[in-house]
Amino acid sequence: MKIRLKARSRTHSRTRRTRRLFVWAAGLLLLWLIVAYLALPRWWRHHEKLHPALVDAPTLTTTSAGIPADPLNLFIIATDAELTTALLENGWHPADPVTLQSSLRIAGDAVLGRPYDHAPVSPLILFGRHQDLAFEKPHGTSPRERHHVRFWRAPQTDTHGRIAWWGAATFDRSVGLSHDTGEITHHIAPEVDPERDLILTALKSAGFATITYRDDFQAPTGKNGGGDPWQTDRRLGIATHSNAEDK
Repeated sequence: MKIRLKARSRTHSRTRRTRRLFVWAAGLLLLWLIVAYLALPRWWRHHEKLHPALVDAPTLTTTSAGIPADPLNLFIIATDAELTTALLENGWHPADPVTLQSSLRIAGDAVLGRPYDHAPVSPLILFGRHQDLAFEKPHGTSPRERHHVRFWRAPQTDTHGRIAWWGAATFDRSVGLSHDTGEITHHIAPEVDPERDLILTALKSAGFATITYRDDFQAPTGKNGGGDPWQTDRRLGIATHSNAEDK
């Protein structure tokens, strides 16, 4: 009887080992299938679609005098028409060029509290040039306060010919003297992330297919060209239009 029990115990032990090996083998097979057929293809698709402008990317704009200015917090893959249409549909207005007439008007309207939905924005420099596009969204009845964003077209397209734009979105909270130069300027609110997300929300509602973020993109704090402090969660907002996503 003891011999039979020992034989049964050995048989039961071998059966358990066999089952354990089978479970491990099935688990490894499942892991291989997931990695080979799901994870790696998805990673390669993302890697192939990574726009070359994001490699060694800039993080700050500068003033015409070379002073560090607003942080870059947006990267948009779209044509200028797609980007412009999306913002216009969401209540944003293209900014007037900076001229003597527009400068006098914004000064008078700021003092008298009159609206100026297309008020000019000061030029900032990226890639050795002023912004290509600038938009604003009124906040209240005076141009003293407004949401605004500048865009620069990236110098390069990707292998699919997709155009990209760098953006710097901030909120003007008041008009005063620059802390650095003493010139009359807008002072920005320190929190720039809500302005980034305001733009991304507008683009998503206008048909942009993908909204993502790139973490740890820029420094958490800094000062703009007027000496105003800014702070951020360091994330770059990335938006891709549906037409670009299909390529």
